[in-house]
Amino acid sequence: LYGAFGGKQELFHRVFDDYCRSVTDATAQQLRGDDEGAYARLSAYVHAVAAATAADTAQRGCLLAKGAAELTEHDETVAQRAHTAIDALSTLLEDDLAACRRNGDLAADADPAQLAALMLAVLRGIEALGKAGADENTLTGIAHTALAVLPRPTT
Repeated sequence: LYGAFGGKQELFHRVFDDYCRSVTDATAQQLRGDDEGAYARLSAYVHAVAAATAADTAQRGCLLAKGAAELTEHDETVAQRAHTAIDALSTLLEDDLAACRRNGDLAADADPAQLAALMLAVLRGIEALGKAGADENTLTGIAHTALAVLPRPTT
């Protein structure tokens, strides 16, 4: 391992980088598409995060969330990679929310950047609560409520 990676820290950085990339790639696959399907994709994604978190009965949690919470203070490489991954997730959410707005699923004056930050906070919160033992009904309820509070167009 030392010959291939240089040490345990470098190995962890490689694993962390691969994990962050896999999370952002999977999110991109779930959220990218045409404007007409943007809200359905967002809803499916938010509910999938809640379901996956509830299914994690070992409460292992997300390596990105754990790395960001526990290591960024002491490891600049982890801090930078976590920041990059969070920015990428935020951008993916913002792009999908902008598509929702263009399609008329969100109010015309809705701010996709602010809503993306809110949704990202909710998703990270779902993961934290799941790790703390919140049950599936609670996590699903949070997902449902987060989607319900998005500003919808007035008719």
